[in-house]
Amino acid sequence: MDDFSHVDAAGKVAMVDVGNKTPTKRTASARAIVCVNDAILLRLENNEITTPKGAVFSTAIVAGIMAAKNTGNLIPLCHPIGMDNCNITIEINKDKEIEIICTATVFAKTGIEMEALIGASIAALTVYDMCKALSHNIVIKETRLISKTGGKKDFQHVQ
Repeated sequence: MDDFSHVDAAGKVAMVDVGNKTPTKRTASARAIVCVNDAILLRLENNEITTPKGAVFSTAIVAGIMAAKNTGNLIPLCHPIGMDNCNITIEINKDKEIEIICTATVFAKTGIEMEALIGASIAALTVYDMCKALSHNIVIKETRLISKTGGKKDFQHVQ
């Protein structure tokens, strides 16, 4: 079980002790892809979907940032950390998919990839929630870490 960071020597679930680690600048980016039908996509492109919650993409950005800030409360054993920055972009890509990118940064003893993943995930779920009245045939088909820097190992997703 040495490979799992959240398991102690006795094989029990444990929070990682980061007390002796040196803080570094850490950045992580995550992506979520949402697929909707052409009619919804056209309305989103023309910014025609506004609900009492607000415009779809603007509301999803706020929801994603709020969720990323609360990651330590959502994921068991995840350290609560104060983020230095969280940025979410949403655009329609060349494949006619809604592409959500969440980038989070912090100067800390532990990584920030879970915050980026949560931010992208909740933004995608918010798009779903706000468009479901038009169709339930919406697919969140991919959520993945794109990159991370500043810890033991940097990571870059290669396509």
